Amino acid sequence: MRLKAYDRESAVAYAVKWAEGRNPRYYDFDGIGGDCTNFVSQCIFAGAGVMNDTPVFGWYYYSLRERAPAWTGVQYLYQFLVGNQSVGPFAREAGEEDIRPGDVIQLGTESGLFYHSLMVTAVTPEILVCAHTFDALNKPLSDYLYDTARMLHIEGVRSW
Repeated sequence: MRLKAYDRESAVAYAVKWAEGRNPRYYDFDGIGGDCTNFVSQCIFAGAGVMNDTPVFGWYYYSLRERAPAWTGVQYLYQFLVGNQSVGPFAREAGEEDIRPGDVIQLGTESGLFYHSLMVTAVTPEILVCAHTFDALNKPLSDYLYDTARMLHIEGVRSW
């Protein structure tokens, strides 16, 4: 297995291109729970170029019926990114000072239930994000109402 850099520019370019639209290659989950983590996974894939097709615990999308929970579920994406020791992108929880374009922010309630995933597109010094479900193109993070946020800094990608 080899380590490669995460292509942040490609992840951000994908986010900006599809923030207010839907890539027809992927199912739109807006009507069945929300499309935010599906969109963020697409962005990460644009920057990583490799999926992890481990059944159940991987991170992959081939079709609506052939996908990992981590591709579309907020908590499952978090668990995959911070726990991944195999193929694909991996991340660590970070402070706001470590966040860079191409990273992920997840919003949650006071009780710790995380419900929304965002793709960071700029830090200028304000954090700007793109998102689906409630489509957003370079929206300031400060415009969101939330109790807590966890910041996921993508450190790299493992591939074969």
